[in-house]
Amino acid sequence: MKQQGAHPGDTEGTPEASSRPDTAKEAGGAHRDVAHIDEVEGDEPLLPARVHRPSDLMRLVGGVLAVVVLLAIAAFAHGTTSGLEQDINKGTGQAPDLLIKIAGLASSIAILLVPVAFAIERLIKRDGLRIADGVLAAVLAHGVTLATDLWVARAAPDSIQDALTQPSPGDIHALTDPVHGYLAPVIAYMTAVGMSRRPRWRAVLWVVLLLDAFSMLVTGYTTPFSIILTVLIGWTVAYGTLYAVGSPNVRPTGRTLMAGLRTVGFRPVTASREEAADTAEGGDRGRRYFVTLEDGPPLDVTVVDREQQAQGFFYRAWRNLALRGFATRRSLQSLRQALEQEALLAYAAIAAGANAPKLIATSELGPDAVMLVYEHTGGRTLDSLDDEEITDELLRDTWHQVKALQSRRIAHRRLVGDAILVDHSGTVILTDLRGGEIAAGDLLLRMDVAQLLVTLGLRVGAERTVASALSVLGPDAVADCLPMLQPIALSRSTRATLRRLARERAEREREAVLEASRQSRPAPADDADGSRPVVLDKADKKAVRAEQRAEKRAIDEALEEAREEDLLSQIRQEVLRIRPQAPVEPARLERVRPRTLISLIAGAIGAYFLLTQLTHIEFGPLISNAEWGWVAAAVLFSALSYVAAAMALLGFVPERVPFLRTVAAQVAGSFVKIVAPAAVGGVALNTRFLQRAGVRPGLAVASVGASQLFGLGCHILMLLAFGYLTGTEKTPSLSPSRTVIGGLLTVAVLVLVVTSVPFLRKFVVTRVRSLFAGVVPRMLDVLQRPQKLVTGIGGMLLLTACFVMCLDASIRAFGDESTSVSIASVAVVFLAGNALGSAAPTPGGVGAVEATLTVGLIAVGLPKEVAAPAVLLYRLLTLWLPVLPGWLAFNHLTRKAAL
Repeated sequence: MKQQGAHPGDTEGTPEASSRPDTAKEAGGAHRDVAHIDEVEGDEPLLPARVHRPSDLMRLVGGVLAVVVLLAIAAFAHGTTSGLEQDINKGTGQAPDLLIKIAGLASSIAILLVPVAFAIERLIKRDGLRIADGVLAAVLAHGVTLATDLWVARAAPDSIQDALTQPSPGDIHALTDPVHGYLAPVIAYMTAVGMSRRPRWRAVLWVVLLLDAFSMLVTGYTTPFSIILTVLIGWTVAYGTLYAVGSPNVRPTGRTLMAGLRTVGFRPVTASREEAADTAEGGDRGRRYFVTLEDGPPLDVTVVDREQQAQGFFYRAWRNLALRGFATRRSLQSLRQALEQEALLAYAAIAAGANAPKLIATSELGPDAVMLVYEHTGGRTLDSLDDEEITDELLRDTWHQVKALQSRRIAHRRLVGDAILVDHSGTVILTDLRGGEIAAGDLLLRMDVAQLLVTLGLRVGAERTVASALSVLGPDAVADCLPMLQPIALSRSTRATLRRLARERAEREREAVLEASRQSRPAPADDADGSRPVVLDKADKKAVRAEQRAEKRAIDEALEEAREEDLLSQIRQEVLRIRPQAPVEPARLERVRPRTLISLIAGAIGAYFLLTQLTHIEFGPLISNAEWGWVAAAVLFSALSYVAAAMALLGFVPERVPFLRTVAAQVAGSFVKIVAPAAVGGVALNTRFLQRAGVRPGLAVASVGASQLFGLGCHILMLLAFGYLTGTEKTPSLSPSRTVIGGLLTVAVLVLVVTSVPFLRKFVVTRVRSLFAGVVPRMLDVLQRPQKLVTGIGGMLLLTACFVMCLDASIRAFGDESTSVSIASVAVVFLAGNALGSAAPTPGGVGAVEATLTVGLIAVGLPKEVAAPAVLLYRLLTLWLPVLPGWLAFNHLTRKAAL
């Protein structure tokens, strides 16, 4: 039959589930009459010839890491490698000469004949693309072996050379090859052509490799590390080649699907592809087909191949790493395991009494795909139903199905809208059981309840959802799921929906604040002829301040009226009405957070850099010759910085706040910096402190934001000014340095790019608009009190000066007149390091600040023997030593209800 408009890569069209007939009679006529359903007879349109598998990329990364670890062992464990070589030579030296010669001859012949034999077998089966991939991988592997041999001979450390080579038996003045130039290409070829997926050929491959390794070790032409490195290079290059050029597409065609159905006893007539759900989590659930038969009711068929099995791999791998063991299924799963898991869950769900698609057959579609055949269910998904169609009876029926699963300890794991099917009679059917779990623990079952509460709440609201759940599951079961009611426990698509709704709520709140500000702001008063504004005298200032207070009250009231609770909070409140004692503290589900992982990586990089700098420094003589007077000066400047930080904050707070308590809060910030990124911890602590001091929450956030905004402006201006001075130090004229000019040009280019790209322009305008809604009105209050503004700006300048002088004193403590650098250069280095530390996600900027300051001081002419200890002293005084006083201040302010 003729195919009409089929998309490349699809076997057929994409009909809606609701348009499919429920009987064979209807399928025989109506199915052919629907225009947007393409019938399949024979092959489907051409598929993409190549696909890039994430599994190949992971094997490439694993191979590279294995090579690095092997070379590291060879470099640092020289005694172990030498002992291993001696033990192997001693053991193999007792082997009979005849056996050695037979093994060497057999391996030499087989290692050439096996690839040729496999190539002939593939060509007979018209699979020449695999042979081409193998030849390309072999050529690349040969090039890598040549480069490795050259590196080991000329540039590698002696320990690595000793581990990979030994004197050649034929010439004691020559060394054996570090990597075997013929063996690595053969391994790369055999891996790239897919011999590892064919058991017989794989067995032959390993026998040949073992024979060759044995013969070469016994005859003294190689070392154990050389053999391992050769295998790793061939393996790694093969998977790198496959990922770069793509693997041949093994997706089964329409003819394969029809033939597979006939092998399990069906007589298919037509097949049509269902529309796939547009979700990142559903990409690996297989392709769905609606199949009509010559006799009998139609079928629903799910086909899963290796490419689809790999979809979502990185997301699942991250979830397995970041969350605890119950978070998600295995990231790497074979087709056989996927088939068995889905079949087991289908049978278990029906045995539990739940409405689920009935599995009636399974089969393999060649070595790279499987299919599962279900009875046709029909109906529509919950997402496709109108709001008025979702009745209370339908909600209760959905909860009854989940209760049936949970009665047998079965977790669905994906109770989203497209997994809940409603047939024409109104019966709820749970589909997509493939990712579920049997014998599930309590946490998984509670996560299912939490997920379904949010899924239904997005459609009918929190009140109806919780009422239906309570009527079926009971108050205790619903209350137990509250600790799971957090975004990390929900599905990926649900989290995306919640984020979108949160952005919409925030936008409505901003609009309400701006509208209230416009309505409450009085029009400017003009004189009699309307030509210029009236100048207010002192008597009118009280009236102006009263108007401003009225404007603030109007803004606060508008914000309070526009504030909306998110869906999760609404669900919690509904449950707490029935069970006030229910636990609401979120359970800890995350094992590691992205911020923690980034912190560890950045800290490791910074520590590595510092250690490489410190290994060449003799600290004994350096400390004995240190100028302790400058060390004391550095301590004094570090202590004075907390007073300056308090001034910088209070200068943007019109309300009266105790100064000494503000200084204590800044000391407490030294403790907070260790457990939070530098740009986050201080802002959160100061906002909380101002709120506890009596400042309204919105005004506290605006005051801290105004302080940060002015601080950013001062930071940029000082960086440009000191950069200009640094550039003029080495030139006879007052022309700026090329670095400053390059920086200005870079900023100009970034501004042009942001203004020309609509997405970036909208992003910046949105952020600036929210800034004007809070920070700018706060700045207008501060501008009416010049002494406050002077205090704030003066505190910022004093804070920067304290840190610069602390760093300069640290340099002078370890240096002398010949190694000193100018204050302007020190200021530039500090400002650059502080900016990077604020942007780094590590607590206190650990790693990023040390590396930047050390590199910057070396760049301005300071010897690394002075720069490294100076930076360590500076960070010790400004980051690590204040931790204990900061902890004491934090606890003191907490007891005093000031934090």
